[in-house]
Amino acid sequence: MTALPAGRANPDIDRGDELRELVRADLPLMRALTVVRDSGLPDAWIGAGVLRDLVWGRHYGNGFDLRAVRDVDVAFFDPADLSRDNDDRDTARLATAEPGLPWEAKNQAAVHTWYPRRFGGPPVSPFRSIAEAVATWPEYATAVAIHLAPDNHLALCAPHGLDDLLDGVWRRNPTRVSEQASHERLVRLQPARRWPRVRVITSPPAGREGR
Repeated sequence: MTALPAGRANPDIDRGDELRELVRADLPLMRALTVVRDSGLPDAWIGAGVLRDLVWGRHYGNGFDLRAVRDVDVAFFDPADLSRDNDDRDTARLATAEPGLPWEAKNQAAVHTWYPRRFGGPPVSPFRSIAEAVATWPEYATAVAIHLAPDNHLALCAPHGLDDLLDGVWRRNPTRVSEQASHERLVRLQPARRWPRVRVITSPPAGREGR
């Protein structure tokens, strides 16, 4: 596994049992984790918005329905095939195994091949692991992924810890996401409307300081 072991990232990684309990209580999500585990995708994890929607839907919203999420983000790591076709094939494989879910599989080993073209900015270095990729995801609350091991243990990857996710805090992860891009996500996703008791911590978008 490429997840950072408990105690290596942040002390609050020890809150992992809180997240595992929520995940295990959601049978469709456990089924999705089983599908991903059995799919043959190398080093494959579910994370990002799915886990945020699960935790915040249960604690601060109107519940959680896996089939209603925007994407079931599956991060896998395959340095042997960096093609876009690889993502498409693996997304289709998951959809065949479990129809009706909005699967989106992304090879984290290939992010450097398309990230600057899609989001702008200078070239980025290739990731060396899932943990390095997860560490760059847009908010600390979404920089979390989970994996069902063959022995049914739920392994966590949370390079920045779990406090923001479990305590309902929307905060930009500055590792790779600019303030402007974060502001655009905030406007598009409207977390304060979806989860009124979530605390949004943000900086002004570029060019608006002092106004």
